Amino acid sequence: MVKKSLFTALSTLLVFGGLSTATVGSASAAGSTKTITILHTNDSHSKVEEGTYDGMGFAKMATLMKQYESNNPNTLILDAGDTFHGTPFATLSKGESVAELFNALGYDAMAAGNHDFNYGYNRLLELTKMVDFPVLSANVRYEKDDSLLLQPYEIQEVDGLKIGIFGLSTPETTYKTNPKNVEGLKFTDPVEEAKAMVALLKSKDVDAIIALTHLGTDASSTETSIKVAKGAPGIDLIVDGHSHTTDMDTYGVDTLIVSAGEYTKNLGVVNLTFEGDELVKKEADLHTKEEATAEGVKADADIEKLIEEKMNDEIFTEVIGTTSVKLDGEREQVRAGETNLGNLITDSMVAATGADAAITNGGGIRASIDAGEITKGEVAEVLPFGNYVVTKKFTGATIKAALEHGTSDFPEVKGAFPHVSGMTFELDLFADKGERVKNIKIKGEPIDLDKEYLIATNDFMAVGGDDYTMFKDAKLVNEFSALDEITINYIKEHSPVTAKVENRFDLYVPFTDLNWERDYVVDLYYQGVVNGVTDTKFAPRQTLTRSQFASLIVRSLELEASEETPFTDVDKLRDDIQAEVAAAYEAGIIQGKTDTTFEPNTPVKRYEMTLMLKRAYDYLTGEDYVLESDSPFTDLSMLPEEGQFSVNMAYELGLVVGYDDKFKPANSATRAEAAKVISLFLSTLSEE
Repeated sequence: MVKKSLFTALSTLLVFGGLSTATVGSASAAGSTKTITILHTNDSHSKVEEGTYDGMGFAKMATLMKQYESNNPNTLILDAGDTFHGTPFATLSKGESVAELFNALGYDAMAAGNHDFNYGYNRLLELTKMVDFPVLSANVRYEKDDSLLLQPYEIQEVDGLKIGIFGLSTPETTYKTNPKNVEGLKFTDPVEEAKAMVALLKSKDVDAIIALTHLGTDASSTETSIKVAKGAPGIDLIVDGHSHTTDMDTYGVDTLIVSAGEYTKNLGVVNLTFEGDELVKKEADLHTKEEATAEGVKADADIEKLIEEKMNDEIFTEVIGTTSVKLDGEREQVRAGETNLGNLITDSMVAATGADAAITNGGGIRASIDAGEITKGEVAEVLPFGNYVVTKKFTGATIKAALEHGTSDFPEVKGAFPHVSGMTFELDLFADKGERVKNIKIKGEPIDLDKEYLIATNDFMAVGGDDYTMFKDAKLVNEFSALDEITINYIKEHSPVTAKVENRFDLYVPFTDLNWERDYVVDLYYQGVVNGVTDTKFAPRQTLTRSQFASLIVRSLELEASEETPFTDVDKLRDDIQAEVAAAYEAGIIQGKTDTTFEPNTPVKRYEMTLMLKRAYDYLTGEDYVLESDSPFTDLSMLPEEGQFSVNMAYELGLVVGYDDKFKPANSATRAEAAKVISLFLSTLSEE
């Protein structure tokens, strides 16, 4: 057997420990009994480092592979596909980094999985020329002439035995990658192609036949490795992938089907024992990450160095665009609200898939990007998990359930918090959990709970990740590229990036007559500071009185009175308003028009609002505000000195604006203006 790695050269120097001969066979020193060890992996999705999705990583797996080869040089290393694509380690170099890694690991053959087509089949053909082993598939053909895209089989000679290996790819590839990636190709019947391969390999006098397949055993799949095993007799071993399962079963036939799960969680081990040229025994086992850890298996230094070098490759520093704003991916932000980065990512998902809307979890966004140039490496830091984008069809009711789940802990942070595109929704914090999401719109139209919508999400959420269990059973429509890859392409096409928060997620208020003042009203509504004039009307253009504005300040600052006011004209007010006016008076926030009158029902003037806020500031801070400059307003001279100061202070703090160079201080203030200045005033206090 000719190996293409440094494993064989080093194998005689390695001490093999902690593994029984029941798991690993060895070549017999005498007689005609020989054992061939098959080491196999599948569905790594380029999660090459230890700990990624709880895998052992390829550096530690390399040590295990060397140990097995040391114990039995008659070893083949096979991979069942979904290998060249997944995390930024692979996607930034379009699979080349994985090709180099697998060459160093010494693989002997690989099946083409559906995600190995994610860069387009022409790139897959380029990758087959970069690896030192064949990428096999006997059922992927060009539509134009029925010729094969990839090498269909390989015969490996091991210690005088001929092992025939052929590949099969799932026909689901036509929709489990972007359809554009496989345009011009067809995926033929795996069973029929397997029959043909068995006949061909037997004609070449092989001693055993291995099908290296990316078909899986999922009941939801039409074409499975079980179907091949039952429909194409003569296959001794199927090394399978696609369903991410850990299989070691014959399913009632003579063919043994094995699969090692996913993400380097296990190294599959099969021992084929021959008496002469007759296969007499097949034994399968899994070497788990937990076992490797218990045995003290250490990472292979050379493989670890190669992975590290590739993770720091110059491709990570490639500039893909620019952003005029900081793209906010801070944990406290993306897990508790809409951010411009979340909007950018979900917009890229809609653009790539053509879906009606997109949703991704805030916990999957792991970093911010500063204003300026954007590199591939920065996007990789934002989206480090190698999730890929899928589309599924969900009813409006399912979408609502998902939004309820993702926002169930709001305003507390939660990794499941939903970032969306093509969709807007509101959250009523006063409603019971499970009934808080309101006013959902898809593409600007109110959601129909019975209608099905095409939704793009990430593969993690699509199978119930972050407890999005309502997504799990929906039928998959299509699979697309990695989320980081899609985001990179979107940035390239939309540079310079100007992403912003657009109120795709907002807090609900019952008022239907709000415009620019909405955010300020929402802020005060949930603090219990403001109410509407009716259940559905806030009346933002309506003026408010001196007592009403004083009440708003008192409520916002949670002040209480210990005694009544000297004002004799407040006795017609509601008891709670009288108490609030008394609290404002006691804190020095208001003064009377005379010693005994307040004129509570007189509309409050614009400058009087600033005057009350200035006094509130003095009361709360215990110190006088230091004004750094005057406002540009030219119509303040008729005001008393304190009134002029308060307008200038409010302008400097950003609480008020004017009309060009006029403030119009004597104009009556509106309810909208009051909400704005108090909301901004509270924000200012919280910053100091």
